[in-house]
Amino acid sequence: MLGALGQLARHGRFVLVAGLCAGLALPETAMALRPWLSELVLLLLFITAFRVGFPDALAALRHIHQTARVVLAYQLALPLLCICLFGFFGLADHPIAVVLTLMLAAPPLTGAPNLSVMLGHPPEPAFRLLILGTILLPLTIIPIFWLSPALGSLVQALDAALRLCGVMSVTIACAFLFRAILRSDMQAQEITALDGLTSLALAVIVIGLMSAVAPTLAAQPVLLAGWLLLAVVINFGLQVCAYFLLRYGLSPAYAAPLAIVAGNRNVAIFLIAASASQSEEFLIFLGCYQFPMYLTPILMRPVLGKNPLSETN
Repeated sequence: MLGALGQLARHGRFVLVAGLCAGLALPETAMALRPWLSELVLLLLFITAFRVGFPDALAALRHIHQTARVVLAYQLALPLLCICLFGFFGLADHPIAVVLTLMLAAPPLTGAPNLSVMLGHPPEPAFRLLILGTILLPLTIIPIFWLSPALGSLVQALDAALRLCGVMSVTIACAFLFRAILRSDMQAQEITALDGLTSLALAVIVIGLMSAVAPTLAAQPVLLAGWLLLAVVINFGLQVCAYFLLRYGLSPAYAAPLAIVAGNRNVAIFLIAASASQSEEFLIFLGCYQFPMYLTPILMRPVLGKNPLSETN
């Protein structure tokens, strides 16, 4: 079993591509998985926390100030800038403005630490952003929803964010506890197996997230192409811009893991947090957004796929 999971880890980026293909080819399976997406995301978070372990997570607290600055830049400054730009041109209620604001306001993708591993970087920087970004979400979305009523009810968003923080806290605590009891000193082969299990979980999750893509492809291919182009540009564009800003500025040692988070956000959280996320445009974008997200380990390898030790040179 460890050997098979190790093979999945070594070919993790292709496992993700297989998940994308399955999401397009198996629309009925995608619809069947959709009600279980929350549970699957929590399972992925459990595996990630189990891999990192409490001692490494605790040691990461020395980076808390740096992490907080990055979270505020990603989840507060960028969406507020988006609101201001679209508002200046009188387009604050445009579907693209709403979708991009929600995407930028979202916390890091649960699988971001795993994407970092697939590109040859440590998962801890992305994991720190994941935890702190989710904890701060109830605070960061207040000015965003206040300035953009088109996003939906602020009360609903706060309630969903608080519930998310509680569920994530319990999941992470359980993962740390099980790691301490079962595998306090994990071997390299076991870590690789966990990476393989994570790749498999990500591939399954993406099938459910793409439930709106196949129907749109059949009925409105041009519309789908436009949303796909937007998702690719915003995801990869944010990663590239963040990488070079961090590489030569705030955090050169962890530029790549932090840049991965810039473009890869847990946008699906707003399915239960904002009425605007129930629109057809948002659901289509959410499906299209999975393509650049899951192709990050392949297409961003020329930019981000360096040995982390070389980042400090």
